[in-house]
Amino acid sequence: MKILFLGTGAADWKSEHREDSGYRRYSSALVDGTLLIDPGPHVPEALERAGLSLGDVKYILNTHRHGDHYNKATLEALLAAGASFVETQVGEVAQFGKYTVTPLRGNHSVEVQHFLISDGERTLFYGLDAAWLLYGEFQAIKAAAPVDYAVLDATLGFIDGDYRAFEHNNLYMVLQQKSVLAPHVKRFCISHMARKFHLTHEWLTAQMAPHGIEVAFDGYETEI
Repeated sequence: MKILFLGTGAADWKSEHREDSGYRRYSSALVDGTLLIDPGPHVPEALERAGLSLGDVKYILNTHRHGDHYNKATLEALLAAGASFVETQVGEVAQFGKYTVTPLRGNHSVEVQHFLISDGERTLFYGLDAAWLLYGEFQAIKAAAPVDYAVLDATLGFIDGDYRAFEHNNLYMVLQQKSVLAPHVKRFCISHMARKFHLTHEWLTAQMAPHGIEVAFDGYETEI
């Protein structure tokens, strides 16, 4: 299983920031070149920059309806190009193509879904735009272990005492969750970094490296 990070930013990365150093598009990811997670407004451009087209996408999952993760025009363009939008419900396992997807409820200000995605050989946990993983998520990850790759939210950087920690992770929270999940997960990665709360990608990578946590960037692709 391959995962390509089309975008790795939180909602405060606007299009007008495109010329900024370290620009990040809104968070979305492409699994095996065909399964898109979150049809946000930056997806068409991100696909083009990766040498791909809307027609390469066969399946679409959506974590939630916030505008940086869901865009009607993007979704309609993908559907017109032949993709299928897979509507998911927490508590109901979805099966399509070679994938089995278990939607899990995330800890956010609106209803958000995280996903355990299995192709029969490898398992990915994708858990962006939420704070501490809920107990049900931990239990699901433990039951699916070994999970090959876990993508965790890192919106707030090393910000402590911010009210948004009730719906987004800061990096202290990421490190604590990683320590608990480590017996059940092989590799960890962070994404969904806010423009306001992070320094350079290089600085963040250096901070996370001692903890064995990868830092995604736009265009980052890895095989799991």
